[in-house]
Formats: sequence, C-alpha cells, structure tokens
Amino acid sequence: MKMMTFARQAGAAVLLVTLTLWIQCAGIAMLIRWARASIERGVARLNALHGAILMIRFSAWVIVLHFLQIFLWSAFYRWSCLSSFESAFYFSATSFSTVGYGDIVLPRVWRLLGPVESVTGVLMCGISVSCLFVVATKVIERESASTPMSYANGVDGRSEGDLEKVF
Repeated sequence: MKMMTFARQAGAAVLLVTLTLWIQCAGIAMLIRWARASIERGVARLNALHGAILMIRFSAWVIVLHFLQIFLWSAFYRWSCLSSFESAFYFSATSFSTVGYGDIVLPRVWRLLGPVESVTGVLMCGISVSCLFVVATKVIERESASTPMSYANGVDGRSEGDLEKVF
C-alpha cells in the first residue's frame, strides 16, 4: 500500500514537473525571441525609457508564465485532493514561491508534492531571473552603444589630447 502511494506521488510529480518545465522553456524561448527582435528593431531609439518599458513587459510576461505554472499545479490539487479551487491555488502559490504558510496542507497521500513544487518553483524563478538578467544586459549594451562617450572623452567625444591638437 505504501509503495503504491509513493508510486502515485512520484508519477504525479514527474508529470507536473515535466509540464512545468515545458511551460517555462516554451514561454521563455518565445519571450527571448520577442525581446531580441524588440532590441534589434529599436537600436536607433533604444534609450533608458524604451529599455525600461521592454524590461517591464518582459517581467510581466514572466509573471504570467509563473501563474500558468501555479495554475497547472493548483488544477491537479483541486482535481485530486483539495476541496476548492481557491484553496488549491493558494496552496500552490505558497508552495511554488516557497513561502509555505502551512495553513493549508495536502492530505497525507499527496504531501510529498508540496516540496517538489517548491523546488520546481525555485528552479523556474532562477531560470526567469537569469533570462531577465540577460535581457537587461543586452538593453544596457545597446543603450550604451547608441550613445556617444561624452563624459569619458569630453563633451563632443574627443579626448583632451585631441582638443590640444585642434587648438
């Protein structure tokens, strides 16, 4: 009986983690393609405001991806062990984010899924943060490449030595 219970939990965990990874990887791949195209399209006008807007939009879509993943887990919890969708979503969100208040717990037969969701949530958040970092780096590189080095080399981009030759 205990082996069958563990096998059910393990099977559910493998399925849920696989679907979560699929959502994350497919979503991030689409976001990276969109961000790359946005950065390349806006090279001539990529300033601090446009870079900030791009980062806000990218971040918002990453949050949507995480909510889809939380929704996946909560749908399973509602279907298999929790009485309301509100409880299932709340438990999933607190587990995925590793807050884990403990005011709602899974039944004993499914209790190993909570820690699995927490580890998965940490990994998904790490992947998202690393992608946000890459996009921010590209935005900063493009922004700095499109503006002249006026502070380091003088007002018009010339060094002091260049100015001495002119005068």
